[in-house]
Amino acid sequence: MARINSNVGAVVAQRHLNRSFGRLNSTIERLSSGLRITRGADDPAGLIVSERLRAEVQSVNQAVLNTQRASLIVSTAEGALNEVSRLLIDVQDLIVEAANKGALSSDEIKANQLQVDSAINSITRIANTTTFAGRHLINGSLDYVTSGVDTTQINNVQINSAQFGTRSFIPVTVEVTTSAQPGVLIFPGSNVGSAVTVEVTGPIGATTLSFAASTPASGLVAAINSVSDATGVSAVLSGTGFAMMSQQLGSKNFVSVDVLPGGGVFPTQDLTGASTPRDEGRDAVGLINGAQTLGDGNNLSLRTPTLDMELALDKSVGLTQTSFAITEGGALFQVGPEVNSNLQVNIGLQSVADSRLGDGAVGFLSQVKTGGPFSLVSGNAQQSQRIIGTAIKQVAVLRGRLGAFEKNTLETNVNQLGITAENLMSAESTIRDADFARETANLSRDQILVGAGTSVLRIAQQTPQSVLSLLQ
Repeated sequence: MARINSNVGAVVAQRHLNRSFGRLNSTIERLSSGLRITRGADDPAGLIVSERLRAEVQSVNQAVLNTQRASLIVSTAEGALNEVSRLLIDVQDLIVEAANKGALSSDEIKANQLQVDSAINSITRIANTTTFAGRHLINGSLDYVTSGVDTTQINNVQINSAQFGTRSFIPVTVEVTTSAQPGVLIFPGSNVGSAVTVEVTGPIGATTLSFAASTPASGLVAAINSVSDATGVSAVLSGTGFAMMSQQLGSKNFVSVDVLPGGGVFPTQDLTGASTPRDEGRDAVGLINGAQTLGDGNNLSLRTPTLDMELALDKSVGLTQTSFAITEGGALFQVGPEVNSNLQVNIGLQSVADSRLGDGAVGFLSQVKTGGPFSLVSGNAQQSQRIIGTAIKQVAVLRGRLGAFEKNTLETNVNQLGITAENLMSAESTIRDADFARETANLSRDQILVGAGTSVLRIAQQTPQSVLSLLQ
């Protein structure tokens, strides 16, 4: 077919050459960028999925950074608490030494008091100056704030963790269904009929008391109360006899009276009138926001994912119901890639200043300093030691709670987020990244096709010239 107006062969060759050039340019773009998808036209559906995966990877990486920063904050607070604990132990040593009045002069006790004052002031200084990037950690600024607490029924409220979610405050309803009781034994008589030796045992320890025949109930009460600091058992006249009771409430506290060999009778009975030599206390039982609590004496504790708290009920509280609200506070950490309460953790850090360590039952650390009712120079070393013991326990519990939070919440969260990020990046890479082995093979093919197409187009353009031979 000899035509010159329409060179169909050249058109066909040009079309294939343009396609080869297009594929070659796309291959070069993938190889130079390392991406299979560089624009929406490459793979619209793949672009949508990969962009979502890329955003998730960025969010997960930021959540890892958030968690690591939270871990640093917790470590800073725990390190400061470690020093507070050391100071408290030093104070306890000084108190025990000052109790040795027979070997220490008044000047030495005063010198010990100066050291106690210095240590307690250092504790308050640490509480007020421990910061992280300007944020105070253990001065109470990260503690929860409550409103409406009935102090006649609740002596102390400690909120360890609370999730507000979308709420501006958290309502708390406390219902006491069973009141706490001490261990109680009743001696029904007005005196002992014959000489008797008994061993009185309580939660602190045991002591032996001997009574002569016809010792009245008032004398028995006085003798038991004189050693109550060694047994944890006190006595009070009741009716014609008297009652012996543990000084603290709860099942851990008890009263036991054993008659030692040698004769004599010392009858005791429980509150129901049944004869028994031993009686144990009872823990309080209650509900907080409808959830069953764990009772320990007159303390109630609740452990749920949304609320972790402890309450100290007043000793006089019976079956009752009271309410209050948690209005604000706590340290909120965003530890997940999405902003919602499931991916946030909240923890409260109580103040460890001298006016906060201790409690209303035994006293506060500030009362051990000079001028306080339980200072060493006042001679009340026993109560001072109880306050220090309570403070040491509070700091140790707080350190343990922070350690558990760091280990079981923050560290595991970092590990889980790391695995999530790896899987998301793998999925995003599979969809979006270029396969270099495949693309280099395509490059070789496209280069050959472009070269062949160029040669064929040149031949196709030369074909019409053969028509000139017909005119010769």
